[in-house]
Amino acid sequence: MRTIDDLDVAGKRVLVRTDLNVPLQDGKITDDGRIRASVPTITALREKGAKVIVCAHLGRPKGDVKPEFSLAPVAGRLGELLGADVTFAGDVVGDSAQAAVSGLGDGQVALLENLRFEAGETSKDDAERGEFADRLAALAEVYVGDGFGAVHRKHASVYDVPQRLPHAAGGLIATEVAVLKKLTEEVERPYAVALGGSKVSDKLGVIDNLLGKADRILIGGGMVFTFLKAQGHEVGNSLLEEDQLDTVRDYLRRAEESGVEFVLPVDIVAATAFAADADHGVVAADAIPADRIGLDIGPESGKLFASRLAGTRTVFWNGPMGVFEMEPYSHGTRAVAQGLIDSGAFTVVGGGDSAAAVRTLGFDESAFSHISTGGGASLEYLEGKTLPGLQVLED
Repeated sequence: MRTIDDLDVAGKRVLVRTDLNVPLQDGKITDDGRIRASVPTITALREKGAKVIVCAHLGRPKGDVKPEFSLAPVAGRLGELLGADVTFAGDVVGDSAQAAVSGLGDGQVALLENLRFEAGETSKDDAERGEFADRLAALAEVYVGDGFGAVHRKHASVYDVPQRLPHAAGGLIATEVAVLKKLTEEVERPYAVALGGSKVSDKLGVIDNLLGKADRILIGGGMVFTFLKAQGHEVGNSLLEEDQLDTVRDYLRRAEESGVEFVLPVDIVAATAFAADADHGVVAADAIPADRIGLDIGPESGKLFASRLAGTRTVFWNGPMGVFEMEPYSHGTRAVAQGLIDSGAFTVVGGGDSAAAVRTLGFDESAFSHISTGGGASLEYLEGKTLPGLQVLED
């Protein structure tokens, strides 16, 4: 895979596909981690004398122009982080974009409006997607793929545009791929995986694949209640995927047969309602009251999970252990994060909600070996799937 070190970009228009899909609240950025992650590649291109055209998506506007999904706030924050003006184009490939690009001098930066305001970006019709890719590619002379959080998508800016331009991987993608190889091809053992989040179905492929690779798998978050139910326990009003019970039973059976240790919570924080101020308390994992909802793993489970992370050499964590945004249900996630740090292992936080939890709960990001910018992309890579945005950069 070529990187930007292999490119001569001086004086050239370079289209950089980044991941700037940040959370917004009332037009304010609540977590700028992905913007900060994009800065090194953009800076490197600026220093090489490129005219940098940044493109990205935000949210799911589904081909319509929706102001609440505008990248305008991102342009301001990106400029602050770069210490340079960022010209913001009010459209993606229209008059504003063309004017912004034509006005760029060497080392200057423009950000295009949300790619997903164009239906062609995400279209499953190859011709429609290709037509948009033609227009986007026409803005530039070189393409750099650096939006790791989108490489599992067969979208125009990720898959089709690099087929139309000389291309290379940015520093972020190069780093992410190197890290993921340490989780798949060059694993130091013992290898533990901690999985949380709301749904088992989101993690089916990765659990299936890891049953042959990990030494132990820790399960928390909303998905744990399907595991508890599969063991015959009451889960009350907790999140449950009835259609996955047989699959989960099969995972537990296969894990036992293959010597993979499945670690499930021994206690749960159960509440009367999905609310921070609801009455809540710690109950045994096999004794959740029928009228309560599990919202976090309990304190003994936090200690158990930390003990099973101790002494490992490699840890991958994807998905919070509870509803960490609400303080009463944040302690399980905090315990696992601290367990990663204390383990002394090579630790990878798998993007998305886990990365947000690390920052929200006040952990020093440098305490982890790597915080991925792409939760879904990381999971699909670990499933062994071919990721379109990486495949095309290999060509």
